[in-house]
Amino acid sequence: MDDGLASMEVCFNCLELGKRNQQLTRRVADLSRRNRVLRRGRLRDQAKIRELNSKVALLEGELREARGEVRATARNSSLPPSANPPGAAKPVVKKPTGRPTGAQRGHQGHGRKLLPPEQVDHIVQYRPTECERCGTALPPSLPGPVEARHQQAELLRPAVEMTEHQAIGCQCPKCGCISRGQIPASVLRSVCGPRLSAAIGYLSACALVSRRGVEEVMGVLLGMELSLGSVCAREGELSEALAEPYEQLKQEMRQAAVKYVDETGWKRAAQWLWVAATTEVVVFLCSQVRTYAVLRRLLGQKLHGWICSDRHGIYGKCPKKRRGLCWAHLKRDFQRLVDRGGASVPIGLEALAITREVFHRWRWFRRGRIGRSGLQRQLKPLRRRMRQLLKRGAASGINKTAGLCRRLLVLEGPMWRFAYVQGLEPTNNLAERMLRRGVLWRKRSFGSHSRGGCRFVERMLSVTMTVRMRGGDVLAYLASAVAAHREGHPAPALN
Repeated sequence: MDDGLASMEVCFNCLELGKRNQQLTRRVADLSRRNRVLRRGRLRDQAKIRELNSKVALLEGELREARGEVRATARNSSLPPSANPPGAAKPVVKKPTGRPTGAQRGHQGHGRKLLPPEQVDHIVQYRPTECERCGTALPPSLPGPVEARHQQAELLRPAVEMTEHQAIGCQCPKCGCISRGQIPASVLRSVCGPRLSAAIGYLSACALVSRRGVEEVMGVLLGMELSLGSVCAREGELSEALAEPYEQLKQEMRQAAVKYVDETGWKRAAQWLWVAATTEVVVFLCSQVRTYAVLRRLLGQKLHGWICSDRHGIYGKCPKKRRGLCWAHLKRDFQRLVDRGGASVPIGLEALAITREVFHRWRWFRRGRIGRSGLQRQLKPLRRRMRQLLKRGAASGINKTAGLCRRLLVLEGPMWRFAYVQGLEPTNNLAERMLRRGVLWRKRSFGSHSRGGCRFVERMLSVTMTVRMRGGDVLAYLASAVAAHREGHPAPALN
């Protein structure tokens, strides 16, 4: 009896467990269906959020474009890195190599070479007094080879050689008349000789020393006391001496086959400083305005050769068949598209990718891995990609992005001209490098207060940078130009 009751109780428990299991199974199935519904809803919500975020980014980009709120940096504009706003990314970010700083193992040193004996002013010999082995005294007259050489330069005190010019009066023994000698007019022009005058101008224009700094250098280092007015007078004399060489350089520039042109702001008596540069000639020009007429003054009324520049409006008046466009400036424009946000981002990113490929092919060409025909062949697909991209950007509906793309479609020929013209580079970096010294001069002295000061800037920068580019002695040429000017002779030719 007890066994039967126990069996019935077990069966009853199994039925209860089975019911509960079915209930739990139905509950799990319901929860699974609800979970799937919620998951699908979450996915729909995430897709909607992504769609809304993209629309927000597009609208923000259009709003920034409408307000002009794309922050100008050194990466997307002509702003120098020193003027970058706080928080702006660096124009060039170099990855650390992990190597120690300084010269690397195996680096070939570049120490100063010893001068030949004929260029040495004094020779001091150190002779042994006794034999290193046995101690025998060695006579001073004992000959022997030079085992080691070391040359040491020293600044003289005073470093300036002072010459007094005297006019002597002689009395005639016959009539008693006193006749006086005449100091040459070229000597009376200044208390500074031609080489010292050239050094004063060189310090002021090339070494970026202020006029008061030049006055101090003359007194402290060279022992020549000068007034501030004398420094300005030497600059004026040097400017007059270089007038003819400057005109000669302008004529050479106008006949050059390829020239690179750029300009920067100036102050006071002039508002702009222009530069035209080749691999052998550099010419600067100060002007009050930035117009096409000034460009013609610099390069001649009839433009000759090829001109590489940025996209400023004044260069747009030059014949397109004579222009080359700077890809470094284009890279900044494409970066600005990325910074603008919204629909401009993919256009800017693809344009930057094409730009990297262009520079990559150009480096191959410069290193001799491909020839001119190979460069042209490899740039053709990049040119097609860029044309299609610009057409897409012109139809994007974003005003500034579309405007940039339309202008670049018009300038497609100048963009790719470097691949077909011998000696033409894809960038305007030569003019940028030459203009750097003028920029530093402007930051130091805030420009020129007079037209005469502007002429000094033009002529000194043009002549000194050209002489240095040609491997000449800058100070020697300036001194010879001053000496010729004082004698009334033409300035020496710039070879």
